[in-house]
Amino acid sequence: MTKCDKQSAMPMRLQRKNLRALACASLCIAALSACAIIGGKQADPLTVYAPNVHADANNDWPRASWSLAIAPPTAPRMLDSARILVRPTADELQVYRGAAWSQPAPQLLEEAVLGALEDSGKIGAVARQSSGIRANCKLTLDIRHFEAQYANGPDAPPQAWIEVSAKLIGNNDQNVIASRSFVRTQAATSKEIPDVAAAFEQALDAVTADVAGWTLRNGK
Repeated sequence: MTKCDKQSAMPMRLQRKNLRALACASLCIAALSACAIIGGKQADPLTVYAPNVHADANNDWPRASWSLAIAPPTAPRMLDSARILVRPTADELQVYRGAAWSQPAPQLLEEAVLGALEDSGKIGAVARQSSGIRANCKLTLDIRHFEAQYANGPDAPPQAWIEVSAKLIGNNDQNVIASRSFVRTQAATSKEIPDVAAAFEQALDAVTADVAGWTLRNGK
């Protein structure tokens, strides 16, 4: 008798018993999963924040005759998410409850820098690396900080803290043409999450302009 034949010959009572046990186990797993997600209480409503970055081109940005591919930005695991992070103390990292970014931080940065360079009209060809563009240079971005911090103590409003390490790499020889770190902070007007998100928008706008201008001045 084959294995399948043996299973078919099982008493109906035993099959029903196994089905009931499987159903009970599935219900228990579902219940535990629900508790893990919502903590046994009603889930907080989620507010999604989408920074509206408009980094206007400066008059001193040079016009580039070369093309650029932007590699997907990288970030530590905690930063590579849509959660809005806050640092109450120097060695503590938490998330704001009921709030999230519209995209993970690396995607917010990539979209902002790409948009700034495209809208500047200073470069003929710029695109994401995934587009397959045959570019002269590649821009890599590594996010080191993208969180709110209480730099002035727990009683003062936090400030948005963004730090990005940028490298321009020649696609022909893969040599580093230029590298630099950019840091921008922006104090929120209050401790409320909408004001913290607004501070992030201003800091991201400033970092984006810094990276775009530096890229145009150093690429080749």
